[in-house]
Parts: sequence; structure tokens; C-alpha cells
Amino acid sequence: MRSSTDRGRVYRRCGCRDDHRHQLGTHCPLLAADPLHGSWAFAVDVPSTDGRRRTIRRAGFPDELDARIALRRFNESLPLGVVTDPRQTLADYLTGWLAEKALHRKPTTIARYRPYVEQDLIPALGTIPLDDLTRRHLSVFVTNQLQRGRGRVTVHRIMSTLSSALSDAVTAERLARNPAKPPLISRPAPAERHLWTEEQAACFLRFTHVTDPLYADLAELMIGTGMRKGEVLGLRWDDVHLPERTLFVRATLSAIDNNQLLLTAPKTKGSRAWVALSDRAADALEDRSGSRAFGQITPAGGFVFHRHGRPLHPKTVLDRFHLLCDKAGVPRIALHDLRHLAASFALAAGVPLPVVSKTLRHRTLSTTANIYAELTRLAERAAVDAIAWTLSAADRAVLGVPACRARRPWHQNPRPHHRLASRQAPQEIEPSTTWPMWPGDHTATTSRRNIKKAAPARSGNGLRPAVLQVGTTGFEPATP
Repeated sequence: MRSSTDRGRVYRRCGCRDDHRHQLGTHCPLLAADPLHGSWAFAVDVPSTDGRRRTIRRAGFPDELDARIALRRFNESLPLGVVTDPRQTLADYLTGWLAEKALHRKPTTIARYRPYVEQDLIPALGTIPLDDLTRRHLSVFVTNQLQRGRGRVTVHRIMSTLSSALSDAVTAERLARNPAKPPLISRPAPAERHLWTEEQAACFLRFTHVTDPLYADLAELMIGTGMRKGEVLGLRWDDVHLPERTLFVRATLSAIDNNQLLLTAPKTKGSRAWVALSDRAADALEDRSGSRAFGQITPAGGFVFHRHGRPLHPKTVLDRFHLLCDKAGVPRIALHDLRHLAASFALAAGVPLPVVSKTLRHRTLSTTANIYAELTRLAERAAVDAIAWTLSAADRAVLGVPACRARRPWHQNPRPHHRLASRQAPQEIEPSTTWPMWPGDHTATTSRRNIKKAAPARSGNGLRPAVLQVGTTGFEPATP
């Protein structure tokens, strides 16, 4: 019985034409006279889904051996469900790859892939056979894109899309290696993030609670829980449990091509989880369900944040949020930065990084550490200060004096879950200026020797602590 890998035939043909401009193909008389005339080709019948005969023909091979090798590779790929077409262009492969990905990827992901494939990769590289694609082709493409003024972030995303498609070809044994790996253009460093201080966040919330309660409650929920923008906009009342102070993140609201609104699955599997509610966040949700919602009472099971029952468009929310920032007198930030505020406030208050990671529902702890690297650097400073202070305290207990100078362990706020002993009760100090707070303020890490103790001042009612003011060398007592 004939093996499936031996199907097909190999032959020689040419492109000569007769008087009527028809190709002679295999009937050219020069094929028999000149062994170098024409090129080799193969033809093979492949299974068809509609019951009709379907023949694949590929030509252009320099000799018979190359044609037979290509035919055998083609036959071996058929049982695996992969068509190893030696003349398949990159455009044909990317079109099929995009259609396959649409079956099991989120519509928002496909909407991001499609412009890169159809508007950038296919026009520039689509005519190159997939097997002939080299790293040199990709290097020229990247150089041309940058010279045309395309941003490095955009070019990096285009190449990441191509690399993902070629990696799938390697997994399916369609290619031996991925020419897009390692990346030709490194991932650009993220832009510097400017977050609100605690005072600016509180100022914005006070202003919006008076002028626009809808957006005030939305901001309260994002800052208080660390939820993503799409998760808040897609939240329904069926998933809110106010008596238990919890809610369940079931879906996220996405805009396809900035036009079509669609409820999709959350970003990761871990994002689909229960979220605890603080008193402020619970009050914001109660405002949405109560009389202070300005007539926007939602039907049972409807969206929490809506206009006349319809969900808020993400672009409309962003524009309105920036307008409120201007009116409140605080810097403009991205709406997603409210989620970063939740992490920065928690870390500044001494909440451990693993707890913050679980609160934000990150997939791994390293994700949280990489995103909030600047905050964790301050935590590292606090850790080494605490180690040095512990060793100095041990020396003091044995020798009476410390063997070396060590700074007092840094902390900006006492951790609410760590009660101080009565002998360690902090002094009641009333700074005359605003105490420096995170984010981005290293002056909060003041050492013990920079604070000079002031003698208690006598008043009519007894003793009161001296008020401290900022001096050139540290905190010095002000004149009562």
C-alpha cells in the first residue's frame, strides 16, 4: 500500500508561452532538449472539507531533489493539521493565524493585533515566503519604521505581535526557529509615574462629592479596592454584597475600536475573585443605590455606574475625570493611576507587599514588585535601618553604649495591626508644617538624631508638648 508521505508527483515545467500567450507548462519542447530549462514543481491532492478535489501545486524549485524534499515535508505535515507550504507567504500565514486566534482570544486582544497585522506587517513583509523570512528582513523593517517617525513603543508592540505569531509556527513545527527572537528592539522603559499625594486625593474626593457624586463614588471604589477601570465600569449589583462588605469581580467592560462596548472576562484568572470593601467604599456603593444617586436608581441586576441604565463609556469617563481634576485643582493623572494610588497608600502605611499583591489580584508577587519598584526601595531602606537598630539595641543592652551609630528604623505611619507597647508609646508631636508623606518623598525617613527633644512648656492647664517646626538641621522646637 502506498504511504501517505509518498502522495503527489514531481515534474518539470517552464513559463514559455505560445502564439496565443498561453503558458506551455510541461509541454514545452525545450524541456526535453535542455535539462537546465524551466524549474521543478510538485502537485499533491489534499483532503477537502466540501468533498471536492483540491490539488496543491508549487513550483520554482531549482532541481528535482529540492522539489521532492518539499513534497515530503508537505505530506508529513498533513496528519498534524499543519500545511507546510513552501511557497506560503507571510501574509497568508498571518491572516490564518489571526483567524485562529480569534477563536480563543478576547475580542479586545484581536482588535489590538489586527491593525498591526493588516496595516503594518502585511504591507511591508507580506510578499516574503514564510520559510525565507530572515532576521535581516525584520531588522530592515524595524529601522524603516523608526526612521519614519514611529514611536519605539509602537514598533515594539508590532514586533511582539509578529514574534507571537512566529512562535506559534515553531510550536506547530512549521518553522525551525523564530527569527524575531531575541527581540530586535528592547522594550522601552515605562514613563515616569506621577501619583497624587494623600492631600491631593482627599481634595479631589471632597470636591467631586459635592459637584459630581457619580464620579466621586467611582473614584472612591477604585482607590479603596484597587479595582481596574473596566472592572468597576462592568460591575453589576448582582455581584455586590453590602451586608458582607464584599463584591465579586466577574467581568470587565471593554471598548472595541473605541466604539463597541463589550463585557469580557477579567484580565487574568486570578482577577476573577472576591474583593473586600472598606467603610468608605461601602458608603460609595450605598450612595449609588440610595436617594443620593440623583434619580439614577438602577434596576435590579443592572450596572452600578451607569447613565439611564446604560454603562459608562471608558472614553467618556476619562474625559470627565480629567475635567474634574482641572476643576479640583489637582494634577491630571490616568484613571488607571487610581489603582496605583491604592497600592502606594497601602505600602506607605506599612502593609506587607504580599498582602498588597493579593489585594490587587496580581498573578505573581514579582508583578507587584516590578510595578511598584520605587515604593519597595523605601521599604528596603526601612528594612536595613531596622536591622542596624536591632543590633545597636543588643550592643546597648550588653555594653551600655552602642558599638556603632545606627539610625532609628524608618516608618511613616505606625502599622495599625502592630500595637506599640505602653513603654514604646510615641510622643505627641504637633508639627507646624505638613508632615512629609509618600509618594516620592524621602524626607519622611528622618533619623532619631535629627529630632531634638524640647522641654515641656508650662501652661495654665498643666504640661503640653512643645510644637516642633522644621529647621535647617532637622526638627527644632518652636517658641511657645
